[in-house]
Amino acid sequence: MYLPTGNARLDPYLQDGYEKVLGMSSGFAASVCGYIIRRQSEMGIVGHVAEIGTFEGRFFIAAALGLQPGEHAIGIDVFTWPSEAVLDHLHENCARHGLKRSEYTAIKGNTADMTPADVVAPAGGGKVRFFHIDGQHDDPNITNDLNLAAPLMHESGIIVLDDMLHPGYPELVESVHRWLRAHPEWRVLGIIDREDIVAAAKYVLCRVEATALYEMDLLKAFAPQVYPLGCQLAGHFTMVLTPNPRLAKVD
Repeated sequence: MYLPTGNARLDPYLQDGYEKVLGMSSGFAASVCGYIIRRQSEMGIVGHVAEIGTFEGRFFIAAALGLQPGEHAIGIDVFTWPSEAVLDHLHENCARHGLKRSEYTAIKGNTADMTPADVVAPAGGGKVRFFHIDGQHDDPNITNDLNLAAPLMHESGIIVLDDMLHPGYPELVESVHRWLRAHPEWRVLGIIDREDIVAAAKYVLCRVEATALYEMDLLKAFAPQVYPLGCQLAGHFTMVLTPNPRLAKVD
């Protein structure tokens, strides 16, 4: 499912290129995130976009197509699975879908060996306004990746976590909630529901004080996709955006 983001550079890619790039992130999630990145620009939120777990670039390209002049996209991966050719495929996909080499950097390496400064070094330093985390799905790695991302974030930045609530990784969400309890300045702004077992749900995180910037905007922009009951998470309302919002019928 693809929805218009209002980004004239991104929307053609979502409609005609996204599924042609090997990967597992959903078009619905990319649409919501593309909209967020556009709105950040309109609100004057300046910074880079970054991703852990870039693979061949499906979601990375979508995020990077929201760049403004002076911003940079940073993709981090070991780039060895399923073969050493994956990095070449990333560069080919970026070129095919209009992302210039000057607009992005691919960092080949393990995030466990990186510092926050290493992440933004290719961009000459600076803050990150949108960070997508889709790395190794275990407790040490998700905790490390969150700790790597958080110090880099613009005060109104967004961190998106992939494969939350996934039946294949049932303990991953426990690690995330443990991290959130240790960092109460961050909260789950919303949950982007899955499209299928592959295109899984995402958590959208922001700092508590930035919630008001995004919450009503997203509820209005994606009103047809809002699950009407939402959810209560850690004592606060959390929106749920889903391709097919519905309630069970009770006769």
